[in-house]
Amino acid sequence: MDILSLLSRPEGKTLEFKRDLSSPEGALKAIVAFANTSGGILVIGIEDGTKEVKGIPDVLTVEERLANLIADSISPKLVPSIEVIPWRKKHLLAVEIYPSPNRPHYLNRLGPEAGVLVRVGSTNRRADLFLVEEMKRYSQVSSFDEQPMPALNSEVIDFRAASEYFKPIRKLEQGDLLTLKLATNYQGRVVPTIGGILLFGTDRLSHYPDAWIQAGRFAGNDKRKLLDSTEIRSYLPEAAEETIAFLQKHMAREAVIGSVKRTDHWTYPVVAVREAIMNAIVHADYAQPGAPIRVALFDDRLEIENPGLLPFGLTIEDIQRGISKLRNRVLGRVFLELKLIEQWGSGIQRMTAACVDRGLDAPIFEEIGTHFRVTLSAVPRRAPSRDARDEAILSALAASTESGLSTSQIAKQINLSVRAARTRLASLVERGLIVEIGSGPQDPHRRYHLAPSNS
Repeated sequence: MDILSLLSRPEGKTLEFKRDLSSPEGALKAIVAFANTSGGILVIGIEDGTKEVKGIPDVLTVEERLANLIADSISPKLVPSIEVIPWRKKHLLAVEIYPSPNRPHYLNRLGPEAGVLVRVGSTNRRADLFLVEEMKRYSQVSSFDEQPMPALNSEVIDFRAASEYFKPIRKLEQGDLLTLKLATNYQGRVVPTIGGILLFGTDRLSHYPDAWIQAGRFAGNDKRKLLDSTEIRSYLPEAAEETIAFLQKHMAREAVIGSVKRTDHWTYPVVAVREAIMNAIVHADYAQPGAPIRVALFDDRLEIENPGLLPFGLTIEDIQRGISKLRNRVLGRVFLELKLIEQWGSGIQRMTAACVDRGLDAPIFEEIGTHFRVTLSAVPRRAPSRDARDEAILSALAASTESGLSTSQIAKQINLSVRAARTRLASLVERGLIVEIGSGPQDPHRRYHLAPSNS
């Protein structure tokens, strides 16, 4: 284990320092929290806060004591890796804890209710009943929204509404309710799943009263003055689009009026806004009461917050690398088929790339309490990134007449196929570097111009 690398990192979701074992409760709490959440490393012999290396005088005795404490104090049993690390004539103990398949673990002294802890940031927090139940579900094969609701029958699923959403994709048959796991067989009957109720339940809010979206536009950079708000209680696929429409109503934009079409350049890349909202809906913990999905638009940022920490075993660094675990597989499967999301695991990277390409800061991802928040910044940090092909297109448009250039003209000038040029142009429009004038994608008279801010 590379202690120098560990010392260079701050304490966080997967790392904690302890000076010694004079009061072992803190170390045991960290070990339980790591095992219940995403794993982690506890290093003993380092002053937390200052990270001054104190060392452990009788390290082998302390190692044996720690192993006994873990065996006697935690249930179900944990067997972490304990390593003695020499460091400049001193010795440290490093305890590596892996995400456990036997969650929830708890401190015997506090019992199976009060003794279950999870890791939130650099803190160890007591898990409430809903987090404990989620841990238990996580060890099962099925996800939360695949669970049956045996007290109901499948007729409470609004098949007509579901068919309308699927109509542009394919014709929905009754048997598809089982294939999509909107319903399932339970003791000889077909009953809805939790996902089926969340998506298309005729009375879904009576079963899951927080399965809706609260959106607000605030004046300035805090919540002291609310300018506009809405409560979006439609079926979840429609709620996503209604939330985006609410934000577009309030987002600042540049408008270029042409002879046929007005082109809008929004404050935030639309692809990033869509991904953040879709992720919040698909990954929300709908078993957690008291909090809907919240969307808050300020002058300087957009915050999108959903109930639920990251799925157990995941860290923020993991999701930024494209690693994904679905909390709600039914919602994810349906949103994927409806083309509301493109591919599991790719949304975070796509969101980040869109913001960086626009010249904005990368999104901030945080676990706050028992919620997960994405923050998009509206403050430009630098000019949008451009490569040689982008610069060639911008130069061609700068030299063009007032009538602009068509896709084929640009393709010819920069030696690209029409299809490749069209992709480049769409990206430049999205990043606000150029504007498109025309009645639609198939308009043969469509022309491109430099954006006013780029001319």
